[in-house]
Amino acid sequence: MKIGIGSDHNGFELKETIKSFVEELGHEVKDYGCYSIEAIDYPDVAFKVAEGVSNGEIERGILICGTGIGVCIAANKYPGIRAAMAHDVYSAERAQLSNDAQIITMGAKIIGPEVAKKVVAAYLNVKWQGGSQRKVDKIVEKEKQFLTGEGQQVVAGSCGC
Repeated sequence: MKIGIGSDHNGFELKETIKSFVEELGHEVKDYGCYSIEAIDYPDVAFKVAEGVSNGEIERGILICGTGIGVCIAANKYPGIRAAMAHDVYSAERAQLSNDAQIITMGAKIIGPEVAKKVVAAYLNVKWQGGSQRKVDKIVEKEKQFLTGEGQQVVAGSCGC
């Protein structure tokens, strides 16, 4: 499988560890950055990985920042992407089995490298089998409503006044 990986500066060291581990598991890895501990904004790299999944350049993605929250929120803004934060094996498996999540996210300040390896292995070792298709379809349909303008709402302060 071709796996995309990316992080901000907070996740750089864990990203490098996970990148090597994924290659050891026999997968091809595309590194979307960052490439050093120099500060970088997490949305930039999250959008790159999400785009890689969206355009078929990679099959799945792994994103890492300090908590895993920021990259998860950013990746989920990309149309068609389902990113799930996973800091334990069960969540990683369910991200794929229950939600067909194309991306998992982790926090380098939350999870250590050995547990992160177990989480990644669990995520990559399971494949979506359509068990919760009805639920995933509801998410996809809601997203389509907003993309076509059918589900848009006016939120206080966003009317352009």
